[in-house]
Amino acid sequence: MKTNGARPALMLAVATAGFTVNFWAWALLSPLGPHFKRTLGLSASQQALLVAVPVIIGSLGRVPVGALTDRFGGRVTFPLVSAAAVPPVLFVGLAGQRSLAALLAGGLCLGVAGTIFAVGVPFVASWFPSERRGLAVGVFGIGMGGTAISALTTVGLTEAGGPAAPFLLTAGVLTCYAVVAWLVLRHPPAAVKPKTPRARMTAALRLPITWQASVLYAVAFGGYVAFSVYLPVYLQTAYGLGQADAARRMAGFVLVAVLARPLGGWLCDRSGPLPVLVAVFAVLAVCAAAQSFTPPLVLTGTAAFLTMAAAFGTGSGATFALVTLVAPADLVGSVTGLVGAAGGLGGFVPPLVMGLDYGRLGSYGLSLALLAVASLVTLLMTVTTVRSTLRRHAAPARCQAR
Repeated sequence: MKTNGARPALMLAVATAGFTVNFWAWALLSPLGPHFKRTLGLSASQQALLVAVPVIIGSLGRVPVGALTDRFGGRVTFPLVSAAAVPPVLFVGLAGQRSLAALLAGGLCLGVAGTIFAVGVPFVASWFPSERRGLAVGVFGIGMGGTAISALTTVGLTEAGGPAAPFLLTAGVLTCYAVVAWLVLRHPPAAVKPKTPRARMTAALRLPITWQASVLYAVAFGGYVAFSVYLPVYLQTAYGLGQADAARRMAGFVLVAVLARPLGGWLCDRSGPLPVLVAVFAVLAVCAAAQSFTPPLVLTGTAAFLTMAAAFGTGSGATFALVTLVAPADLVGSVTGLVGAAGGLGGFVPPLVMGLDYGRLGSYGLSLALLAVASLVTLLMTVTTVRSTLRRHAAPARCQAR
């Protein structure tokens, strides 16, 4: 399919690159958390707040950015969000590392890069037919591997080129991407005429799928975000690993989750979202419960975390396969913004709880037990409420087929 000289595969590739670059910027503070703890004398709770704070704007900002994408299209909002992320990246790199207050202010503004997800899902979904949409959105989700790029490069670049080096590099890549996106991206074919922003948001809030997917994503993607930003701290405090070793293991966690995300979309295209989501939350409950006892890292702990990473990635892909299947086409961006906000907020709270947990009890057991409980509750919701929503959605389709 070609429209205005652009192919869907090219649009998907450029969108995925934008997701990757922006998530790279979004995660820049996490690998440097232990460094800032030493240089600024931070407590465990302050360190947890520092690595989690970009998630706030990255989460809440997805709501208006999703609505803007419904209004103006990803062809406009992709370069706009990428360009808006450049100033906070430069601020943190050049002037924001001198105090906790400056870092927190820069981290809040850095969160704008995390809103890119609300741009990409509706944009990618609009380029593909429904039977291929789950896989396409899942492939786009590979872009969350930008956090792995940050984990693998930030510390090394800082040691080699100074504290500003990783931020200057990322700002340059963001600028280049914004230019490329503006030149290459195109509006999708048969674009739906948008409602007014207020009507769009009101309609999205009235959809049951918005609230159900928000819960699913808060656990699936929220868990991924929480561990991708806090795992280096967890591994250093719970298992005594060095900073470089912890960063590499965090990158492995991210890689598994990234590769599993398109798998979740692909499985949903073939078997439907329900069985995939049921399996995901059952696995998460078992693995989180096992890890709450802080087993040996060499075998049991590593297996538990990598299995959770696969479940987080698969569940994230399946959640948005569900959204693009059930939500009306002209509201996908608004629904994505609201669901994405819930996922981001789901990733903001756990690092704070884990920091408080370790500070009070000297262990992360309670935090992981809470994740197991949340997974069980979400599993129950999936087999009841989400199942009912899917049945209601399928009924009109069966009537039309007859």
